[in-house]
Amino acid sequence: MKNILHILFILLICQPLLAQNKQTPPVAKAKGVNWISLEEAQVRMKTEPRKVYIDLYTDWCGWCKVMDKKTFSHAKVIEFMNEHYYCIHLNAESKDTLVFNGEKFGILEGSNTNALAMDWMQNRLSYPTSIFFDENFLNPQPIPGYLEVPTMEMILKYIAGNFHKNTPWPKWQKEFKGEWK
Repeated sequence: MKNILHILFILLICQPLLAQNKQTPPVAKAKGVNWISLEEAQVRMKTEPRKVYIDLYTDWCGWCKVMDKKTFSHAKVIEFMNEHYYCIHLNAESKDTLVFNGEKFGILEGSNTNALAMDWMQNRLSYPTSIFFDENFLNPQPIPGYLEVPTMEMILKYIAGNFHKNTPWPKWQKEFKGEWK
């Protein structure tokens, strides 16, 4: 009988701890940006249209590596990008042929750059270049250079919230209250 009372007493004491664990299950956090291929983004777009973010980089680009280390490792950036965008990490100098909207793109003659990357950068080579698209790869907005977390937050939210459709960028910059550090 004493053993039963001891067990009941222990259960009574531990019950709040057990209940607390049940109320707050561990949440799996993304380990990084969910980078997908251009082909996969095109397939997903057919069933679940979403904004697209493309990081155009090269293997030799120092600022590209800094952006990978600092911006793309920030928890809020990762969470927001994975929730609102199809994210593509694309080496602009890859020898692979890219297929976009049924058309094939390779390295431009006399260049190290893929023709599609050059088109998206509007013939202005700069690495890294962040390209933001509306759903279905419409309205590409190339932004050259390294983007720090606060700048990335401002742009990600501007495009994802469709503010770019009716709020001029200078007004958005002036009024935006960032939260990510």
